[in-house]
Amino acid sequence: MTAPAAPLVPHGATALRPEWPDLPDFLRTHIEERLGGPVTAVANQGSGFTPGFASRLVYGKGGTAFVKAASSEDSPVIADCYQAEARIVPRLPDGVPTPRVRWTSEHEGWVVLCFDDVPGQPPARPWDATELARVITALTPMAEALTPGPPDLVVPALGDWLADDFGYWRQVASAGADAPDPQVAELATLEDQALDALAGDSVVHCDLRDDNVIMGDDGQVWICDWNWPSRGAPWLDLLSLLISARGDGYDGDALFAAHPLGADVDPEAVDAALAGLSGYFTRSSLEPAVPGSPHLRTHQAWYAQACLSWIAVRRGWVG
Repeated sequence: MTAPAAPLVPHGATALRPEWPDLPDFLRTHIEERLGGPVTAVANQGSGFTPGFASRLVYGKGGTAFVKAASSEDSPVIADCYQAEARIVPRLPDGVPTPRVRWTSEHEGWVVLCFDDVPGQPPARPWDATELARVITALTPMAEALTPGPPDLVVPALGDWLADDFGYWRQVASAGADAPDPQVAELATLEDQALDALAGDSVVHCDLRDDNVIMGDDGQVWICDWNWPSRGAPWLDLLSLLISARGDGYDGDALFAAHPLGADVDPEAVDAALAGLSGYFTRSSLEPAVPGSPHLRTHQAWYAQACLSWIAVRRGWVG
């Protein structure tokens, strides 16, 4: 039951995003035309693992906006994510705290999204206790607004795409069939139950980490980057967020059990989810490096270890 060694990752070690001068001239002109004035100042986004353009722009006589852009030819996966976000965010109900999409555009092979600029910054890491409490508190009304998911918000069930991502521990157990590691065998059994455990009729963010959160200057918590929403159990986003808190030294079990979304969840379902996620992060961390996102694999190894250390305590494998 081992994941790759997970060295400490400098918080803020993220994707290498293109900056405003790196965009083609025709694209900068197009964005300025859509904004209604020339860009006079730029603050490049400093978090996340997607190497697409993402910046706060000041334009005209002091207008502000947050703009993302990706080339469908050079970065098709990122462009697809931005297209999904452009389709999904306008359909999220009012109870979901996410910045409003002002406009979207597909221009000469580029996908562009313009959002309201939300004054604020990502949470501090390691997690600050007050900020962590604010974020997990915000998940309750968000889950209520998304349970059940709005009928016009068409997203896949978790099992439709996670089935290919869960299964790592079964492969490891099969490879050692002559002398199976009992903990790996237990992980494989739990992993087999993960998709059923995570089934549900809520729409969940499915990629909730600190770098997808903005702590607004006015106290509002904003949930961003809706690229992978799916229908599933309403407690998944809470669990996903608490993996990083657990890795930072917080009592993940106490925080999960005390939260309205986690209080009545079957412990076996939580273990199954953690087993599936630990396998996903372990396998992902072993993949080749991603150009433009040099720290992604290290972060995934860190998340794998955070999941495994949590489940090891929950299953009594360590004291």
